[in-house]
Parts: sequence; C-alpha cells; structure tokens
Amino acid sequence: MDTLLSIRARGLTKCFGDVVALDGIDLDVAQGQIHGLVGPNGAGKTTLLGLLLGLAVADNGRLEILGTALGRKPAAPDGVAGFVDGPGLYPSLTARQNLAAMAALSGGGARSARIDDVLEQVGLTDVADDRTRGFSLGMRQRLGLAATLLTKPRLLVLDEPSNGLDPAGKKHVHGVLTRLAADGTTVVLSSHRMDDLEALCSEVTILATGRVVFSGPLSKLAAENRELDYRLLTSDPPVARRVAGETPGIRVVDGAGTQDSERLVVRALVPALDDLVVRLVRAGIALRELTPVVSPLEAAFLALTEAQEAGR
Repeated sequence: MDTLLSIRARGLTKCFGDVVALDGIDLDVAQGQIHGLVGPNGAGKTTLLGLLLGLAVADNGRLEILGTALGRKPAAPDGVAGFVDGPGLYPSLTARQNLAAMAALSGGGARSARIDDVLEQVGLTDVADDRTRGFSLGMRQRLGLAATLLTKPRLLVLDEPSNGLDPAGKKHVHGVLTRLAADGTTVVLSSHRMDDLEALCSEVTILATGRVVFSGPLSKLAAENRELDYRLLTSDPPVARRVAGETPGIRVVDGAGTQDSERLVVRALVPALDDLVVRLVRAGIALRELTPVVSPLEAAFLALTEAQEAGR
C-alpha cells in the first residue's frame, strides 16, 4: 500500500522578475511526518512555505496538498495552518484575546476551553491575560503556534518555530509537534537550528539556489556523505589514541579538540567508526562520549549547498 502523502510537488517554479526563487522543485511529505526544510538565506525556503500555505501560487508545476491539487489563485488549503516570517499579533491585546480574534478572523470561533487548552499546550497559561506587546520573541512564537492549533490542522507549516525560545519554551514546542505528528498531523518546519531538526525530523529537504540538493531520511544523509570529525572520551585516552591509529579508515585529527588530554578527535566514515568502537571495547576501554564535532546534518548542509553554489 502506498504511503499517504500530505504534500506532493512536481516541478514547482516561482520567479520574482528575473530572480528564480524555485527552480523545478519536487517534494513528497508523508502523512504524520515532521519534515525539515533547510537552506541558506535566499535558497527559496520562504517562497516554498508560502506556496504550501496558499499565500502564492507557482508559475509552473503541480502542487497537491492533502490530496487536493491547488488552483491558479492564492488560497489557503482546507486543513492547513501555519505562519511565515513570524506570527502576526495585536500588541494591545492579551494572549487570550489575540487567539479569540484570530479564531474569529478565520471564519469561525473558538470556545474558551479550546483557547485555554492551546495556551496550556505551548506553556503560556501564566501569561494568558498579559498584553502581547511585552512578550519576548520566543513567547510570540509560542503564541503563534497556539493560534495554528485552534483549527486542529492536518498540515502545519512553520517558519523558524524555535526562534528566540529558551530551553523551557523549546521543550514545550518540541512536545507539541511530536504529539501532533503521533496523532497524524503532518508538520513542515523551516529552521536554521540543526539540533532542532535532528531532534524532531524524520526526513529533511535541503534547498540551495532554489533547487533540491537532498531530500530523504536523516540516516541516509549521514550515511551517504563524507567523513565527519567525532569527539571521543574514554577511560584510557593514550590507549584509545593508539587503537584509533591502528584502525583502518580512522584518522586522528590534530588541532582543536586534541589539546584536551581527556578527549580524542578522529575523522571517519560511519562504518570505520563502528569498527573503532568494537576495537575499544575489546581492548577493555570504556567509551564515555562519542559525539560529532559538527552534526551530520550541518556537515551535509554545508557541503551540499557550497557545491551547489559553486556549480551555478
């Protein structure tokens, strides 16, 4: 049985004058998936999000949202909610009043219990009756997320939802998005925070100069790309360094990180790294930490987008 798709795009192009914002974009996003959208400034992320939200239409190509092909006029597809470039709020109104006003503008209304529920979900119950002009950036982002939840969307499209969040706020937002996906809601989010994407997303799409340079599972991205630097903390650093030097495919890296006598930095592909871990265990060395110096997503992002820019 084929996977149900919330988004199916084929050959999407969008130009603004002589500027090609999107150049033949293909994209599939499965129902109930949290899908990350990554790219440098000017890559076309915001334009693509705008198409998904019905704020604009493509010049060419086909876009299906929740099984319905979009027409040639901008229109918000049924079952879709989200925001681009941050949520729009009324600064003189309280958080609760903002949500009531947004619900009214969307053509319906929201019961007080529903407003209370979404405020609780995003962790803003304590400031529900405070005017939003005094809200921090992170609080405004969370209130924007609460507004999108009022309609119980089947597809949620978010632009930098973690922008300005403190650790508590990020925990709330991550929890909300994870629960939504578990209940079958599809989430597409754009972010420059690679740690957020790796924590939340099962698949990512990387854009560069308006084109897709990668789309697929994070595991495939890590496995298919070049060697990464890894930081190792073991119970016996001198012996670990010797074992690493004897392991095929492993290079001990000089420079930043290796001046710490407790930690070892090595460069390797994943299979060679797995072999090193086995050899350390066999040598009776405890492995206390194994982390990439730069995350696989960030490393692939830099390599793929730089290659695309160089080939323009």
